[in-house]
Amino acid sequence: MESEDEQTVRALSWRGMCIGAVGSAVITASSLYVALKLGALPWPIVFAALISYFFLRLLGRGKCPTSLNEANVTHTAMSAGAMVAGGLAFTIPGYWILGGQDAVAFWQVLLVALAGVTLGLVATACLRRYFIDEARLPFPIGVSAAETLKASAEVQAQESKALFGSMGLAAIYALLRDNLALLPQMLLTGVRIPGVAFGIYNSPMLLAVGFIIGPVACLVWFIGALIGDFGVVVGGTAVGAWSLETAASIKTSLGMGLMFGAGLGVVLLQLVPMLRRRWQRGGADEPSPVSHSVSRSASQPVFRSPRTTVLVAAIGSAATAALAATALGLGLVASVLLVVGVWIAVLISSQSVGVTGIDPMEVFGVLVVLVIMVFCHELSLLSLFMIAAVVAVAAGLTGDVMNDFKAGAILGTNPREQWIAQAIGGVIGALVASIILLALATVFGTEAFGSNVDGSPREFVAAQASVVAAMVGGIPHVPAFAIGLAAGLLLTLLRLPVLTLGLGVYLPFYLSLTAFLGALVKLVCDLLARRAKPRPAPRQVPEPQTATSQATEPERFGVAVAAGLLGGESLVGVISALIVMAVALLA
Repeated sequence: MESEDEQTVRALSWRGMCIGAVGSAVITASSLYVALKLGALPWPIVFAALISYFFLRLLGRGKCPTSLNEANVTHTAMSAGAMVAGGLAFTIPGYWILGGQDAVAFWQVLLVALAGVTLGLVATACLRRYFIDEARLPFPIGVSAAETLKASAEVQAQESKALFGSMGLAAIYALLRDNLALLPQMLLTGVRIPGVAFGIYNSPMLLAVGFIIGPVACLVWFIGALIGDFGVVVGGTAVGAWSLETAASIKTSLGMGLMFGAGLGVVLLQLVPMLRRRWQRGGADEPSPVSHSVSRSASQPVFRSPRTTVLVAAIGSAATAALAATALGLGLVASVLLVVGVWIAVLISSQSVGVTGIDPMEVFGVLVVLVIMVFCHELSLLSLFMIAAVVAVAAGLTGDVMNDFKAGAILGTNPREQWIAQAIGGVIGALVASIILLALATVFGTEAFGSNVDGSPREFVAAQASVVAAMVGGIPHVPAFAIGLAAGLLLTLLRLPVLTLGLGVYLPFYLSLTAFLGALVKLVCDLLARRAKPRPAPRQVPEPQTATSQATEPERFGVAVAAGLLGGESLVGVISALIVMAVALLA
């Protein structure tokens, strides 16, 4: 094990930033495609940690070996763009789903992404010390990244082969299926159920999503699919309660209501206790019982003095408000409300990610939009979605940064170097995500997002963007949405793991079934992992473990394979779309 001095050197390096920049571009493109295609976006941090350490080890042989902290800073840059992509994918397509007629220019999307990145970065610089050093929230995803890096230092070779081998196989599989049409898109298509898109989606990527999300969340997801497809559609039409067309409208609205209600419940669960504790303790918060030792270098602030931090936050907020008021045409009042709304959103997002690992970024965007709509009636439809996108990007990036800061606190990484890396990765992510989003809209058409009137999916289901669209432009079936909203909110406040329930109701059945099969594979791997773990000695009290601490070989191998499958197929989809667009432009 490296000493603290050995760990803190070579953290922010040119080779690390080059690897991080390229990785940020690749993961951003992949994440955008996955978010639009499957309606889900797993945190990419563990994948980024694995691939960062591999390439640093590859380039560091000889006189310049790598350290865990260099790998941590590199993966910080690499993972930043994924949540930027998520913020755009969960909001902007909603404008197209509503049939927006105004063209969405590249510079508009890029400015929206950069505004969210700017506010997210200045907010994390201000909030890092409180959430990481003082409150010491668990941040389970950040702990996973730190433990993955520790494990990778010991058994990197096998994981690397699994990661890149599965990535190559998934890429070849996608090429044979999509480009050469040698493999079917769907399996079990012979089962005919009126109104239900039954089958198994022939996609290693979706199996990997189910594996990464895990058995509990995917079981809830699958229960939602059973409720939506076999309860509402099959059951409702069988008893004559409604027609197939009405059933599709109810299913869609119920799913959107459940998703929004669950996200709102997460916000309330974190906001109310946080405000109450701070009020009772005069602004101080008790440290979390789950904490890790923090080295001297990791406890340093992002900026050298509180004055500098406040100054940077003020300049970043003012610059974003001015940008929104002029370049994006939001007006002064809307721009000020936007900046205030982002600061509230990133505060709640940090608390939510720190405790649960969940970041309902599109819900933050909707809430800010609804508040601004009360005061600003003249805003265009496109402007409302731009507002939601800025908030979602800022909240998403904040969650990623805070997770990285938690990993840095465990490993002893200088937070200033992590913040610089995050800024580099975030800017690259904003550029790449803007390009890929408009490239997909150009190649497939803006009508390729969302669902048809009968509930059947289009090319990109864009589930979260559909929720934003419903809240802004109109809900297909208001009573079903209201029932879903109340149920999702109540079940979440009861602390039941129902965040994916609405996703299952909303998405076509074949997507839910395929993800559930991936979760079953994860369940088998977990059983093998438990058998591989040594039992503690008699009278020995085991230390509290995280989900990935002291991970066994089957667990690490499974994560590496799933990350490779996810990355390989999604990148083929992005590259294919870019090739089609390039050919069309050159023709």
